Amino acid sequence: MKKYLGYVMALVLSITVLLAFTACDADGNDGPVTITYAMWGDAAEVANVQSVIDVFHSEQDRIRVEIINIDRAEYVAALNTMAIAGNLPDSGIVVESMVIPWAEAGILADVSNMFDGFPEAPLPKLGFNWEGNTVAYSVANELLLIFYNRDMFDAAGVAYPPASAATAWTWDQFVDVAKTLTLDGNGNNAHSPNFNPANIVQYGASMDAAIWMLEVWALSNGGGWFAPGQPNNLIIDQPAAIEAIQKIADLHLVHNAAPQFGTNTATTIETQLLTNTAMQVNGQWSIGVWLGPAQFSDGLNYGVGVLPTMQRNVTIATGGANVAFNTSDHLEEALEWLAWYAQVENALEGMIQTGIWMPIFPIWYHDEAYMRTWADNPNFPPFEEYRSAVINYALTNAEPTAWYWVSNMELFTDVLSTALAPVWSGDATAADAIAGAMDALRAANRGN
Repeated sequence: MKKYLGYVMALVLSITVLLAFTACDADGNDGPVTITYAMWGDAAEVANVQSVIDVFHSEQDRIRVEIINIDRAEYVAALNTMAIAGNLPDSGIVVESMVIPWAEAGILADVSNMFDGFPEAPLPKLGFNWEGNTVAYSVANELLLIFYNRDMFDAAGVAYPPASAATAWTWDQFVDVAKTLTLDGNGNNAHSPNFNPANIVQYGASMDAAIWMLEVWALSNGGGWFAPGQPNNLIIDQPAAIEAIQKIADLHLVHNAAPQFGTNTATTIETQLLTNTAMQVNGQWSIGVWLGPAQFSDGLNYGVGVLPTMQRNVTIATGGANVAFNTSDHLEEALEWLAWYAQVENALEGMIQTGIWMPIFPIWYHDEAYMRTWADNPNFPPFEEYRSAVINYALTNAEPTAWYWVSNMELFTDVLSTALAPVWSGDATAADAIAGAMDALRAANRGN
């Protein structure tokens, strides 16, 4: 590992030596070039990024990076305003749904060769692709998993969720376990004829309320939202996707084993697992944001497993992206900064070892010493469980979400969310809801 990290540092230093005499400022004078990097975050997050920038400054003297911090709620609107005014930053982080529409508009630089000369490029599945070019890479490799409360499983005498794709539950097995772990106020589980669904004190399962996450179940059931490689060919109205959506609704409507989809937004995952939910499907980032800290503050005894399988054993990968804007006067320097910033050691302590991000480069998934550097620490579940359920799963079973290659996904999911609301409440079937929304979904896919 030291050899790999030393190679990266040597590369940066060699670039510095080779190009130190060519840097000019915007006026053509000798001196460092200043580029801007847009981000959202609170004071602590900005300070963390600034500390990384300070290291970058210490390793070379040709490029200076200045942060433009924008409130998360205003971020997309602010960048749109900057684009219209012609004063976009040189680089920045953007949410996944922004990437392809902005590439379509010609705003993003091609980053296909950004990692030339570095030991390796990011995992290919983390590249956002438009018309044959890679226009961004995710800053982290995130995927959907099952998180669970070990104590609730132990109390019921139920085996923990499988930690390997080879032994993943079927969907029916998942439902059976979820019903066993769903309890009413008298201690009856959802299998019992005496179970009272009006007095549930513990649910066996729940799903995060994010609509985009539902794509994984369409894929798992052998379908999808869009035909592979055809970003304007919707297949969400085909039986595989419809059946998958109905199965999610029926966890609540038929099996009483989960809250109604979208109604569990008042509390975060660690509170649910601590109080009234045995397992939840959510993203890997939950470890760093909620679950790891709750181990120490509240005694949460949590574990991680792979998703159940409908027809295919699959999870989805995602992650916000760093981009360079074509409007930059210093595009070469912006790309050099982003390639350096992407190196894992620059986020290792603040984001990766805490469990918020996962690395984006292959060696961190193939070399055990690298794996242990980021995942073998008290914030995570036991290393062997995590390696099987997360690291190996990410390599063998994770597929990129639709917004890596489909435009207008934010508009699409907004329309889909509205269309599915009566499905979750039982006022419409998934088949009827999707059939009635197809014209609007196709229009959203086109950006209308």
